[in-house]
Amino acid sequence: MSGFATSDSATKHTQGHGITAEDIQNANLHATEDVAQYALILGDDSLMLAQRLGWWISRAPEMEEDIALGNIALDLVGHARFFYSYAGTAWDKTEDDLAYFRDEEEFRSARLMEQENGDFGQTIARQLLVSYYHYGLYTALQQSEDQTLAAIAAKAVKEVEYHVDHASQWILRLGLGTEESKRRISSGLYYMWPYLDELFEDLEVHQRLAEQNIAPLPSSLKEEFDTRVAHILEMAELDIPQVHPARSAQRTGKYSEHRGYILAEMQSLARQHPGATW
Repeated sequence: MSGFATSDSATKHTQGHGITAEDIQNANLHATEDVAQYALILGDDSLMLAQRLGWWISRAPEMEEDIALGNIALDLVGHARFFYSYAGTAWDKTEDDLAYFRDEEEFRSARLMEQENGDFGQTIARQLLVSYYHYGLYTALQQSEDQTLAAIAAKAVKEVEYHVDHASQWILRLGLGTEESKRRISSGLYYMWPYLDELFEDLEVHQRLAEQNIAPLPSSLKEEFDTRVAHILEMAELDIPQVHPARSAQRTGKYSEHRGYILAEMQSLARQHPGATW
C-alpha cells in the first residue's frame, strides 16, 4: 500500500472512538454498486479539496493558519479514506487504487472542490460553502439505513463542526474588517458561487438511494444550507452574489479545467513506483 493509506498523520486523523478506515477494510463488507458509486462521489469531493488546501501549508497568512488548514486537509483525507475503503469493497479495489490509479474522467468530484485557491479570501469563501454543505450532508447521512455510511457520517460531522466554525470566524473577520478584506472576501464569494448548485443536484443514484433511506437527496439539503449561509453572510455584512450558475456536468468528469493538474501532481509518485511502501 502506498502513502495514501499508510501516512501516519492521515491514519491518526481517521482514528477515534468510532469507525476507522481499517475497520472497513477488515470487516468483509460488500457495498452495493449504488452505495459504492455514492461513496466514490463523497470520497472524490473530500480528496480534491484536501489537495487544494494542502497548498497553503507554509503559505498561509499566519502560522496558525498553516496548522489549521493543514488539519482540515488531513480531516478530509481521512473522510476520503473511509469512503474509498467502503466503495472499494464493491470492486475488490483498495483506497489507493481509487485515489491513485483512476484517470481524470473517472473522478466524480464537484467542480467547487477543484477551484483554484486564489488569495486567502477566495479559499475561505470556498471553505464556507463546502463546510456548511458537508455539515448538512453528514448530519442527514447519520440516519442512513446503511450502517457503514451512517458510522462514517457520525465521525465526519464532528470534524466538520470545526471546519464550519473556522470558516465562519474568518468570514466575520474579513467581512467586518478593512475595506480591502471585505473586497477580497466578496470577490471570493463571487468567484465560487456559480459552482454551488452542482452540490444539490439529484442524480439517478441519489434517487435510488433515497428511496431505500440510504442517502438524502441533495436537493433536500438546500433550504437549510441557504438559511445558514445567508445568516452568516448577513452577520458579516456581505451580500449573496447574484451570478448565473456554471454549467453542470452532473459529476460525469466533463468541464473540469483544474482536475487534471491536481491529479498529475498527486498521482505522479504512486504511478512511477506502483506498490511502493514506506
